[in-house]
Amino acid sequence: METLLALFQAYGISVGLETVTSSLGSSAVMDPGYFFRFEAVVTLTGGTVFLMWLGDQITSRGIGNGISLIIFAGIVAMLPQALFATLELGRTGAQSPIFILLLLCAIIGIVAFIVFMERAQRRILIQYPKRQVGNKIYGGESTHLPLKLNSSGVIPPIFANALLLLPVTLAGLMSGDDGTWYGYIASHIKQGEWLYIAFYVALIVFFSFFYTAIVFNPQETADNLKKAGGFVLGIRPGKNTAEYFDFVLTRLTVVGAAYLAGICIMPEVVKLYYTLPFYFGGTSLLIVVSVTIDTVAQIQSQLIAHQYEGLLKKSKLKGRR
Repeated sequence: METLLALFQAYGISVGLETVTSSLGSSAVMDPGYFFRFEAVVTLTGGTVFLMWLGDQITSRGIGNGISLIIFAGIVAMLPQALFATLELGRTGAQSPIFILLLLCAIIGIVAFIVFMERAQRRILIQYPKRQVGNKIYGGESTHLPLKLNSSGVIPPIFANALLLLPVTLAGLMSGDDGTWYGYIASHIKQGEWLYIAFYVALIVFFSFFYTAIVFNPQETADNLKKAGGFVLGIRPGKNTAEYFDFVLTRLTVVGAAYLAGICIMPEVVKLYYTLPFYFGGTSLLIVVSVTIDTVAQIQSQLIAHQYEGLLKKSKLKGRR
């Protein structure tokens, strides 16, 4: 499926490159035609398949999701150039030093806000009843069920972006004439347009609820909790517990979807009013922060596992002695 999507998008990119003109007024492609399209499709699709294979190898032999780490490396590699370009604006006088300082403070604040929202969770207290077996009493402990504020992660912005690129790609394959209906779509549903922003927000909200409903099933969780003998304080087990989980999760998803939509449309709104030498915010920033948090967590778990392995080996050696 991924290969078919890569083939389709590669063909759309090759057709779009043939319509691009350089600053001299000539075509960006020296020899347009079917041979160029075939060459571009094979190159782009082959590179995509290779990156997918490389990501699988990193996942099986490394730490974390390999595809996410590759995307993370591609985004971070552009940060030094963007930083130098921003400082150059201050040196040449294109932007005031105060504006650049405020911009850097805003970047730090937004990253801290994303980290806070990604780690935020609602903990529902779960109580287990006491039971007596002979002369001993077991149970009676309490635990919590963590519900993340953003359960869907970066999936909604990625899906929303992919769906919004589809009509633009189809319009580019048909024609570049703005007088037709597909030309109207290509000219209005693109980055920087208010219609694009409205559709982007709507799709992010939809996929946030859709993906959360797939990941977490309130009825199944309530049934498993009832079988284990656990209950939420003040809520009857079974159907009432499932309705309570659904109520809490819906409220969390509303806040999470609003947070995702705000972060993702931030660069689009900034682009309308300010000229920056880099693209800050959106899916790229969410991916960088999420991958960093997940990688650090996996490294910590690996270190703890190695510590336990060392303790087990030492205990075995002492036992042999």
